[in-house]
Amino acid sequence: MKVRIEITDGPEEDEVLIRCRHVDDSVRKIQRFLLEQSKPGPKITFYKQNQEYYFSLDDILFFETEGEHVYAHTKDDAFLAKYRLYELEQMLPRNFVRAAKSTIVNIRQIYSVTRNLASSSLIQFTGSHKQVYASRYYWKELRQRLKERGTYET
Repeated sequence: MKVRIEITDGPEEDEVLIRCRHVDDSVRKIQRFLLEQSKPGPKITFYKQNQEYYFSLDDILFFETEGEHVYAHTKDDAFLAKYRLYELEQMLPRNFVRAAKSTIVNIRQIYSVTRNLASSSLIQFTGSHKQVYASRYYWKELRQRLKERGTYET
């Protein structure tokens, strides 16, 4: 496969053209990725004590409920998000997936999954000591999304 970028003058919208002999899984993955990148992500304000924080969703490892609140966990900290998990599930991009009843994970930040067939599987994140468990109920969807990411083998 070759990749070529042409820079053109003009007011027209950016366009990506894929030329291929046939549409297979790799072409579909490229198409999905490009479409996802072009969508503006939701703007979520995060809170900690008296401050509001604005940062990229890419910095979030996972969202987790604690009591009545939902927290967004980054590598080093946790911030209050004023949404319920089901609301976040609807508005977050595809790289966020439910891993348990109380957890949504960012699959781009997953470093490893220790699979346990009898109970929950342990998820560890890149560059952080934080970890969460994926329940058996949500495992199939999580595994599918990891496959789409291109780094998971069955």
